Amino acid sequence: MDKNHVVATVNGDRREFLCDTDQTLLEVLRDELGLTGSKEGCGTGDCGACSVTIDGRLVCSCLVLGVEAQGKSIETVEGMAKGRELHPLQRKFIEHAALQCGICTPGLLVAARSLLERNPDPTEAEVRLWLAGNLCRCTGYTKIVDAVLDAGRELRGES
Repeated sequence: MDKNHVVATVNGDRREFLCDTDQTLLEVLRDELGLTGSKEGCGTGDCGACSVTIDGRLVCSCLVLGVEAQGKSIETVEGMAKGRELHPLQRKFIEHAALQCGICTPGLLVAARSLLERNPDPTEAEVRLWLAGNLCRCTGYTKIVDAVLDAGRELRGES
């Protein structure tokens, strides 16, 4: 089978890759581009561990085909930090102990960033609703929500 040539912007960089027609974006990110932050938790779009944004829209990369990335802008968890400087959400997840095994963490961070970009001052209920598509089996979500709210305050210049 012939591979498809795809050109996309990934975390701000122009990237080219070859992929099969049936290869998911998650597989392309991990296997072709070496971006292993996004995790496959379920493969059916139910857990959110593979969350990325495509042209600013939050999606489960296990449900998107790699060929659909053609000409798109994709942001993954690897694109959050600026060099050695962690994104405020990453720092707040550490400060609030909002992570444990790490499978869900990349997807939660990408989803939370997407929320704060749309709504820089969400309520607790809005954070919980926005992150409802991201499942975590290790934590009780309270620390995750607290970390997102704290990061929002910092991004707004309140802390």
